[in-house]
Amino acid sequence: MKIAIISDIHGNVTALEAVLEDIYSRGIERIFCLGDLVGKGPRGSECIALVRKHCEKVVRGNWDVNILGETKYEELQWVQKRLSEEDMQYLASLPFHIDLEMNGQLIRFFHASPQSEFNRIFPYAHPREKILSLFDNTEETGLSERNPDMVFYGDIHVTLLQTYKHGIICNVGSVGNALDIPSASYAILDGSQGTNTIQFVRLDYDKESELAVTKDLGMPGYEKYENELLYAKYRG
Repeated sequence: MKIAIISDIHGNVTALEAVLEDIYSRGIERIFCLGDLVGKGPRGSECIALVRKHCEKVVRGNWDVNILGETKYEELQWVQKRLSEEDMQYLASLPFHIDLEMNGQLIRFFHASPQSEFNRIFPYAHPREKILSLFDNTEETGLSERNPDMVFYGDIHVTLLQTYKHGIICNVGSVGNALDIPSASYAILDGSQGTNTIQFVRLDYDKESELAVTKDLGMPGYEKYENELLYAKYRG
C-alpha cells in the first residue's frame, strides 16, 4: 500500500496539478490531504474541486476554518468571494484528523497539532516537550489509550523528518506555498514491503504561469504572493 500525502495547497492550481500528475505517474492511487486548500493563492474553488476528485481523505486546516468566518482583511475577503456556497459547506464538513493502522503501526494525520489546527509547532525551534505533544491523544483526536507511532502534519510549509523514542514525526511541506525552497513538496508513505517507509518528493512547476493568472485576476497582495512562490520568502 502506498499513500501520497499532500498539504497546504493554498489556491495554487498549477502546483496542485503538477503534484497530482507526478503522483499518478508513480502508480499511486491513494491520496490524503492535510488541509489549507484555500488562501494566499487565487484559485481556492478550483483547488477544492481537484481535492474532492482526487483525494480519498482530507482534514481541515487553519485557513479552511478562517475562511468560513467574517473578516476585515481585504485579501481574505477576496478569496471568500471566489468560493461557492458548496465550497464553504465542504470546508465546514472536513474532519480534524485521520487515524490509520498499517503494518502494526498507528499512523495519525492532522494539519498542525493534535490540540488544534491553529497550534503551530516547529520541531527545529520549539522545546522538546512541545514537539513531543504531537504524539498526544486529545479530545480532538480521541482520548484512546494508544498513542500514534507515526505522525504526519503540514501547516509550517517546511519538510522535515525526525525520529524520537515516541515515534516518527513527518511534515510533508507545502504543495502550493513552500517556505523552505521554492518548489512543490509532498510525501509518500509506503507500506508495501511489510514496513512503513517515507519518501519526500520535490517538484518544480510553472510558477510564472501561476503568477500570471494571479495578476490577471487582480488578487490583492500580489507582490507578497510573488515573493513566496519565487523566493520562499514568507510575508509574515
